[in-house]
Amino acid sequence: MTDPLVDGTRAGDLVAVLTARGETVATAESLTAGLFTATIAGVPGASNVLRGGLVVYATDLKATLAGVDPARLAEDGPVAASTARALADGARARCGADWGVGLTGVAGPDTQDGHPVGTVFLSISGAAGTSVLELGLSGDRWQIRKSAVSAAVSGLLDRVQETSAG
Repeated sequence: MTDPLVDGTRAGDLVAVLTARGETVATAESLTAGLFTATIAGVPGASNVLRGGLVVYATDLKATLAGVDPARLAEDGPVAASTARALADGARARCGADWGVGLTGVAGPDTQDGHPVGTVFLSISGAAGTSVLELGLSGDRWQIRKSAVSAAVSGLLDRVQETSAG
């Protein structure tokens, strides 16, 4: 039986590419609460590339564990592009990885700080810089969280492959 979290994602391809390049990944996850990390861990050979992950569901942990600037967090809130960027950078730095992934957003059922359900900020940090993408996802809590993970896996794979092509 394959890992059900891996099904429907490009996680196997991501692990294969990172392994071939000798690169690693670390995460700081809020709304996905470790699902991205668990998805990567579901691929045989993941131990070659997965450094670790921070589950920072509580707002204060985004600062204390992932290194998000408390002043910026207070100003922009936990669901913001700046927070996602800091999560990705923090995961990469604190876990000593080549790549960092940050995920924050609103899975529902209610809006949060004026952000509608399905608002997700995905950030990817690497040697060439950090990018942030705002996603508008639909569905119930599980569908939004699973879609955010799938987008993060594909986004990181695309970014890694771009760096090898450039």
